[in-house]
Amino acid sequence: MPGKVVLAYSGGLDTSVAIRWIKEKYNLDVVAVTVDVGNEREFSAIRQKALNVGAVKALVLDAKELFVNHFIFPALKADALYEGQYPLATALSRPLIAKLLVDTAREEEAKAVAHGCTGKGNDQVRIEVSVNALAPDLKVIAPAREWGMTREETINYAQRYDIPVPVTVASPYSIDENLWGRSIECGILEDPWVEPPEEAFAWTKSAGETPNSPGYVEIGFEQGTPVTIDGQKMDGITLIQKLNELAGGHGVGRIDHLENRLVGIKSREIYEAPAAMVLLQAHQALQAMTLSKEQLRFKQRVAVEYADLVYNGLWFTSLHQDLAAYIQSSQRHVTGTVRLKLYKGSSSVVGRKSPSSLYSHGLATYAKGDVFDQSASAGFIHIWGLPVKTQAQVQGTESLEEG
Repeated sequence: MPGKVVLAYSGGLDTSVAIRWIKEKYNLDVVAVTVDVGNEREFSAIRQKALNVGAVKALVLDAKELFVNHFIFPALKADALYEGQYPLATALSRPLIAKLLVDTAREEEAKAVAHGCTGKGNDQVRIEVSVNALAPDLKVIAPAREWGMTREETINYAQRYDIPVPVTVASPYSIDENLWGRSIECGILEDPWVEPPEEAFAWTKSAGETPNSPGYVEIGFEQGTPVTIDGQKMDGITLIQKLNELAGGHGVGRIDHLENRLVGIKSREIYEAPAAMVLLQAHQALQAMTLSKEQLRFKQRVAVEYADLVYNGLWFTSLHQDLAAYIQSSQRHVTGTVRLKLYKGSSSVVGRKSPSSLYSHGLATYAKGDVFDQSASAGFIHIWGLPVKTQAQVQGTESLEEG
């Protein structure tokens, strides 16, 4: 009797072909696992498709709540943006998918797990490193990396065996989406000089199609976690979905990124992430009001480290645990409300308030009510500038003037 392999199944080209290919190559029965992280797809149809193609079992796991509370919101609190642009939507989902693959493999007594990632992408690293951390005894099979077929040859393979796939040579976009964002690559997008065609976008309107008057939204946070929109309390899934619709309707959230992949190549990536970009912007604005200068500057360095860690597939590591502990501590007073203006593809913070605000009107104002003691500035300047003055007196200023 053949052993089992648990396949991360999306219903797309590579994973659909992989079901038949794994059976031919390894003589293993495939248990297909489709993880719902907010893909908004016809999961019943995807499940049936896996069975039709040859899977012995097909499971659909609703992981949206896990994804939001244990992956998205921790990354939001960290201000995680890879290379300052990418909010890590796909990267954040991969360790969760790996965890569910391992859990299912244990339940099914499978000897291996499999994924549909290619050998040129980042996801292969994220999934396999996560599996190795959680279950080092499990074998990992990567059909799309092993079979050596081009994308066109893979499509031909699917057609030869009557495997239905939602992609053609004429429209060869590779798309991944979840609650936190949508990524689009391949085809004409591989030329970094070519402007992305409108057909590539699904969540955001072009500037010409957006309203001619701005929209405003108020986002409430409690200890770094978004909990309200315009004063209405809602769960994380609903809040993100609402912001994706609202900000996307104003064209906010399009990203065109020439990205440095972990595997050593540059790749042109198109993203749509309306909710992510608005929430990150709002969160940073609230932190600017509630964290000290030193906290903010250190946290900005941590944010870069955290984003790199997530992008590089190191979620299940001790370093991540250490950074997460600091980030959680940093959010103790990040509570308040941020108001944003959405207009013609841009989002800007136009208001913020917090019960823990470090902004003092009495200290900042130049009008009546100013409580800043300006007479103290002379002594402060004397002490602050003393090392500069001393060095100039002893060593002169010639080298400074030359510089």
